[in-house]
Amino acid sequence: MVLLTCAGLGAQAPKSAPPKSAPPRKAPAATKADPAEFDRLVEAATEARRAENWDEAIALYQKAVKLKPTYVEGYWYQGTSYYTLEKFTECQQQFRTVTKLAPKNGAAYAFLGLCEFGLKDYDRSLQHLLQSRMLGVGDTPDLGSVARYHAGVLMTRIEQYEQALETLGEFASEGDDNPRIIEAMGIATLRMPMLPIEVPADRRERVLMAGRASYMMATRNTAAAEKAFEALVSRYPEAPNVHYANGVFLLQEQPDKAIEEFKRELDVQPGHPWSLMQIGFEYLKRGDGAAALPWAQQAVAAAPSAFPAHKALGQALLETGDVDGAIKELLVGIKLAPESPGLHFQLARAYQRSGKLDEATRERNEFTRLDRLARTQRSGAQSVGGR
Repeated sequence: MVLLTCAGLGAQAPKSAPPKSAPPRKAPAATKADPAEFDRLVEAATEARRAENWDEAIALYQKAVKLKPTYVEGYWYQGTSYYTLEKFTECQQQFRTVTKLAPKNGAAYAFLGLCEFGLKDYDRSLQHLLQSRMLGVGDTPDLGSVARYHAGVLMTRIEQYEQALETLGEFASEGDDNPRIIEAMGIATLRMPMLPIEVPADRRERVLMAGRASYMMATRNTAAAEKAFEALVSRYPEAPNVHYANGVFLLQEQPDKAIEEFKRELDVQPGHPWSLMQIGFEYLKRGDGAAALPWAQQAVAAAPSAFPAHKALGQALLETGDVDGAIKELLVGIKLAPESPGLHFQLARAYQRSGKLDEATRERNEFTRLDRLARTQRSGAQSVGGR
């Protein structure tokens, strides 16, 4: 099990050494500097770093990169040393240089994102942590795990709950039930837009119960997940998003009970848009557009900027014969989420039915392109209405 010793709490970065990771390998450029002096500096810096004399190591690497400005490892080890010392501004500066010299090195972007997390520059942090995930961090699993954890909690902070649970759920597939992961999953499950350090003390038990339930769901231990969600609902029947979370769990095998849970969530939170959407999509799944329509209409009214709501309403209108209305709603959805394959697919259907064949072909082609990209990613366990 990978312990998140480097994840810290909330916006705090690690006080322990950073994850083990090798710098990008790139031969230093030729220089007129004395090679013997350069080698001496690198050897002394290496000894200082291994002895954890971080300030001395930084000073020596600074001298080395002055002799050879393209010596990537020199910037890298300055960055990791600053990271260990919690000097995040200096850490950020060094890893910005590393990413310029080695732009395909995912581990460098991971460290850059972690430095920015320490600076509370959360938008840039998430951007670079996600970039590191796309590029990969090579044979540095500890670093990859820390970057994944931070990406997950930052997704929750900006209300990307499904993506957060998908990301954090990867720990479950590895059997990693670290308490920090359980906590992070619970925050996302209860749809609380905050970092772990910001969770009020009186909600901690609820968060941990929700996290354990979602963790069991992610491991596909259905029996354990069912008991965990039942315990959560029994303990906190009036808490926001508890019934919703249980409803999402029940959707696959007990959809009727899921609908009832979504309705209970609406009693707790009238106009809860995600419960309205889930009910609408469940009726669409059953081929009952008429039943889906009023729920989808309420969802759009409750959350006009949520693309899944427009997708649900567009599908319901299409299934009930209002083709023009369907096209209008689906176009609104695409304006909100142009990279959603599902919206383009439904719009292609609507154009086909309206006789606009050229537009239908264009949308089918766009769906195919986007779907190919989307299939490289796993769908979130709590995704609403597909991609």
